[in-house]
Amino acid sequence: MAKASVIIPAYNAEKVLPDCLKALKSQSTRPLEVIIVDDGSKDSTSDVAKKFGAKVLRQKNKGPASARNLGASKASGDILLFTDADCVPDKDWMKEMMAPFRGKAMAGVQGAYRTKQKQLLAKFSQAEIEDRYRRMGKKGTIDFIGTYSAGYRKDIFRKFGGFDESFPKASGEDPELSFRMAEKGHRLVFNRKAIVYHIHPDSLIKYLKQKYERAYWRVLLYKKHPGKAVKESYTPQTLKLQIGLIYLMFPSAVASVFVGIFPFAALLIILIATTIPSSARFSSKGAGVAISSPLILILRSLVFSLGLAAGTIKAKSG
Repeated sequence: MAKASVIIPAYNAEKVLPDCLKALKSQSTRPLEVIIVDDGSKDSTSDVAKKFGAKVLRQKNKGPASARNLGASKASGDILLFTDADCVPDKDWMKEMMAPFRGKAMAGVQGAYRTKQKQLLAKFSQAEIEDRYRRMGKKGTIDFIGTYSAGYRKDIFRKFGGFDESFPKASGEDPELSFRMAEKGHRLVFNRKAIVYHIHPDSLIKYLKQKYERAYWRVLLYKKHPGKAVKESYTPQTLKLQIGLIYLMFPSAVASVFVGIFPFAALLIILIATTIPSSARFSSKGAGVAISSPLILILRSLVFSLGLAAGTIKAKSG
């Protein structure tokens, strides 16, 4: 029977790491080992990890891609399971992550986020994530795996050289690896029962800042995999349509001085219309989430478009 090593990159994680490690000690299926890679922390992250009996590796601050690769290079298990220091795995997380690997053809598994937060923005974030899971759950295979809840066969992971360390922070290094694997025909699947609990952004400013940063670094990801900018299994096509509409609205706003406001107004109406299906699905999280969703989705698209633009400018100038 395959054995698993759990690998967690950690940077100044002394406050969140205890809950993560307590949860791993309470798993219904126990890991062979838990490896904490201290990525140059300035706090007591390593000491906290040792108190819970984890294997601790240290390195200078190089980012999570490098930290995960270091952990993988020292792992004894046949399966490499990844999560983050600020995630709290459900008691059956490891059991569910391991289940798909019973088939020899399986290369990787994506688990799922949940949250216990009650704030409107946190519930909106969860609804947005679950909407993406809805799409992924319809597919027999996926191409997008995030390392908050991820698993790979060690031999395949090493064959691909692990995560691309040219990503300097948590910025797309995880889907980049899964893109490479999927492009070579390896099977990756989504298991919504492999749950980790997480703290999502609980204010509009935090949420929009997160989206801007993800968009900024998505440029590097799509530069390495241009075809995925068109379609991949996680990002909804509606978001790409909304971003396109936002880009059209900028020149139409300027042109309205000369040709009238109709083109801009028409684009705005179309943009609002694209938010209605998602807002209806998000109503399961409460009336407040449903009512606020159109505005939040439009702001998300605006910020995402700005992040992509800034990332593109940076890539060309660098």
